[in-house]
Amino acid sequence: MSISYQSLRFHVNIFPLLIQVCLFFLIGSGCTSSSNEKTRENQEKQPKKSHFQKKPDPIDQPAVSLAKSYCTGCHQYPDPALLDKETWKTILPRMGHYYGIYADDTTRDWLMEGGRAGQIVARNNVFPESPTIDTLVFNKISAYFLEQAPDKLDGPVENDIRIGLEGFSLRRPDSQTRNPMTLMVHISGPNRFYISDVGRSSLAIMNNAFQVQKTAPSPEGTVWIHEGERYDYALVIGTFNPTDMDLGFVMRLPDGPGQPTPIIARNLQRPVHMDRGDLDGDGLEDMVICEYGKQTGSLAWWKQDQNGNYLKRILRQKPGATKAYIRDLNNNGKEDIIALFGQGDEGIFIYYNQGNGNFVEESVLRFPASYGSSYFELFDFNEDGHMDIIYTNGDNADYDPIAKPYHGIRIFINDGNNRFKEEFFYPLNGAYKAVPADFDQDGDVDIAAISFFPDYENAPEKSFVYLENQGSMDFEAGTFPAAAEGRWMAMDVGDMDGDGDLDILLGSMVFGTDYSDYFDKWVEGSLPFLWLENGLR
Repeated sequence: MSISYQSLRFHVNIFPLLIQVCLFFLIGSGCTSSSNEKTRENQEKQPKKSHFQKKPDPIDQPAVSLAKSYCTGCHQYPDPALLDKETWKTILPRMGHYYGIYADDTTRDWLMEGGRAGQIVARNNVFPESPTIDTLVFNKISAYFLEQAPDKLDGPVENDIRIGLEGFSLRRPDSQTRNPMTLMVHISGPNRFYISDVGRSSLAIMNNAFQVQKTAPSPEGTVWIHEGERYDYALVIGTFNPTDMDLGFVMRLPDGPGQPTPIIARNLQRPVHMDRGDLDGDGLEDMVICEYGKQTGSLAWWKQDQNGNYLKRILRQKPGATKAYIRDLNNNGKEDIIALFGQGDEGIFIYYNQGNGNFVEESVLRFPASYGSSYFELFDFNEDGHMDIIYTNGDNADYDPIAKPYHGIRIFINDGNNRFKEEFFYPLNGAYKAVPADFDQDGDVDIAAISFFPDYENAPEKSFVYLENQGSMDFEAGTFPAAAEGRWMAMDVGDMDGDGDLDILLGSMVFGTDYSDYFDKWVEGSLPFLWLENGLR
C-alpha cells in the first residue's frame, strides 16, 4: 500500500494534537499512580475476553428458524400445512437441487438439458455443482416440513352450483376433434375469432359459424394476440413443453393478402403474454413480454427505436412471468407495468416508471410457492376510480395434482394508493382464469371462470363457473350441463355476434399429468371449443 505526500503530511501534523489530547486525559482526570496500579489489579482479576468469538453453528438453530432463513431467499416462506406429507416428499429433494444437493453423481447431469437450453441454465448457475448449504442443515429443514405437514389436506369448501345458465345458449361445432390442444382463443370482433392449437402448430381465424377463414403455421402454438390501432401482433410460444429453450417470438400480422409477417422479437423463453405502450415517452410503442421459461425466464420491456427495431431491457430476471399490463397506476402521466409471477417466487409486482426508461419495482402482493398463480386482471370493481385486481390460482401441474382448499378466485380492492386487500374468495380447485364483466347488464360485475384441474371425480361441472353478482360481494354460481365435455385451458369474452352483449368463448386442451375417466372421451373426440351465446339481446 502506498501513502501519498498529502496523507503523510496529515499524519505528521495531527501527531502533536494526539499527544495533547492524551496529556489532557492523563493530567485532567486527576489519576494517580496508585490508582492506576489498583485499576491494573482489578483488570487482572477479571476474566480475559477473546477478540475472536465462535460463530454460531447453523445446525444448532431451531428447524423453523432455518426454514424461514433459507426458504425465503427464493420465495415466500411456505407453511408446511400447505401441502400433505406425500407431496412434500416429492418436492423437498427438488428443492435440494437448487442448493447443489443431489441423490447421486448423475442427478445433476439428468437435470441439465442439452444444447442451448442447458447452456442457459448453466450460465445462471441454477443447479450448483457443489452444495451451497450444509447437508445436515438441509436435512433438518426437510425433516421439519415432513414432521409438521398434515397427512392429508382439508377438502375444498363445498359450495352449491346451479346446473344450467339462464340467459346463455350453448353453440358448438358440428363435429368433434380428436385430442384437441387449444392453447388460445381470442374474440377479434363480431363474426371473427382466433384459435390456436398447440398440437397442430396452427393458428386459424374462424367466423361464429365455426367456419375456417384463414390458417397459418405457428410453431407449437400462438399464445396471445395483441390488436393494435395500426397492426396486430401474435406471440408464439415456440415450445409448449417445459424447457429453457428460447424458441419463442413476436410477429406482426399482415394487414392484407401477400403482406409479410416480420418477426420483431425473437429468442424468447416460452413467452406467454405481452402488452404494448409508450414506456419512455418518445411517441413510439414499446412492448412488455412475459417469458415464463422453466428454470430461467424473465419479465422485460422492449424499447422501440426510430427504425422499428427493439432493444430488450430486463425488469426481473426470474422464471414464471405470467401476465403483464402497461397502465399509468399512479396517475402521473407515465406508463407503469404491473405483472404476475408464478413458478416459485409468486406475487404481483408494480414497476413504477421513473422516466428515461427507468423503473422501480414494488411488491404489492405475495403468495406461497404452492399457490399456483395462473391469471390476474385489472378492473374497477367498486367504481371508485382505482383499479382493483381479480386473481386466480390453480396451476397444479408440477406434481401429482391434489385438491387444495386455497385454490380459487380472489378479488383484491385498491385503497387508492395501490395497496390491495383481499375482499372476496371463491374456492375453485384448479382455477385457471377469471374474467370480470357485466354480462347481464344490471350495473354490477359478474365473473366467468375456468378450471384446468377441477375435481373430476366429485365436481366435474366446476370446470366452468359463472358467478352472477347479487350485490355486497355475494355471487350465485352456475354452470352448463356439458361443462365436462372439454378441458378448458382457454377463455375469452367479447361480442361474438355483434348484438351488443358479451359472449364467452372456451377452448379445450386434452393435456395433463393427472388422470380421469374423461380422458378417454376427450382423446377419442371432444369439443375443441364452444360458444356460450349471451341471449340478453
